[in-house]
Parts: sequence; C-alpha cells; structure tokens
Amino acid sequence: MLDARLLEYEETIFGTFLEGLAIFVNEKAFNGRKSGIGGVDLEFDRESIRYIVSIKSGPNWGNSSQIAKMKTDFRRAIKILRTNESGVNARAINGCCYGKDDNPDKGEYEKLCGERFWYFISGEPRLYVDIVEPLGHLAKERNEEFVEHYAKIVNLMTKEFIDDFCVDGAIDWARLVEFNSASG
Repeated sequence: MLDARLLEYEETIFGTFLEGLAIFVNEKAFNGRKSGIGGVDLEFDRESIRYIVSIKSGPNWGNSSQIAKMKTDFRRAIKILRTNESGVNARAINGCCYGKDDNPDKGEYEKLCGERFWYFISGEPRLYVDIVEPLGHLAKERNEEFVEHYAKIVNLMTKEFIDDFCVDGAIDWARLVEFNSASG
C-alpha cells in the first residue's frame, strides 16, 4: 500500500508538470489551450482539424477500464464540439510524454508517445531531444532522491512495526488486532 501511494504521488507530480509543459509548448506553437471539456487536457486547431488531447505521462498509464473511460470522454468531447460548432472536424489523441508505441492507430483515437507526441504538439522535430529528454534526466535525478527517501521511510516504518507488534521476530497478532480494532 505504501508503494502504491508513494508511486501514485510521484506520478501525479511528474504527470502534472509534463502536462503543463505540453500545454505551454502547444500554446506557443499552435495557439493551443487547456480544454474546458472533462477528460480532455488540451485543444488546438491545425490544418482545419480540432485536436482534443488527453495527456498521460507514459504509454502504460491505465488499465482497461481507465482506457474505456478515456474513449468515452473522447466521444463525449467530440459530441460537445460538434454541437457547439457545426461541422467541426475533431480528432482524439492520447498523448504520452515519454515512451514508444509503434502502433499509433487505436481506432477511435491515435496514441502518440515520446518524440512523436512532442513533435505533434510543437511542430519541432528536435524538441524531444533538445528539451524534453534532458528534462527527463533531471526528473530521473529527482527520482533517485525520491527512492532514497522512500527507502528510509520504509525502513523506519518497518522498525516501528517490529518494535511495536513483534516478539522475537514473529507478529503478535493479538496486539496488532487490538491496536487496529479496539474501541477507545
């Protein structure tokens, strides 16, 4: 549980940073904007197409129900756009800030990862190499620092658990259950 919570926290911070960076880059390149439609992060027009983009950190960001929700969000967003702007040609994109997916056509949407994604939102073929990849190295350094702190917390919690709920290395279940479930 600690693993999941800390990794979720790290993913949220890193993902929020990358999403903001992608929106900023696209705003400068194609006058894009943070979308006001739920489930869509970025909207921009290029060559008579309205792109709606859901930005994720990497290619393996969700399970099947999360991907199904993204597809539903895309369908709803396209319906909203077509209701508000008759005849709008909208395309849905799942943009992943890093990684690869050599099969971008997913039927209802396109999945662009890493260098392809950054080129798509910026129009700059070297943006990923010149800016985003070095940022990834900085993030990796921060991640290593995070891992060190994480290990320290796990060790301290393990020690506290052993001190409070173990006798000769074995869990004292009665003490643990009493601590966890006793009233008052």
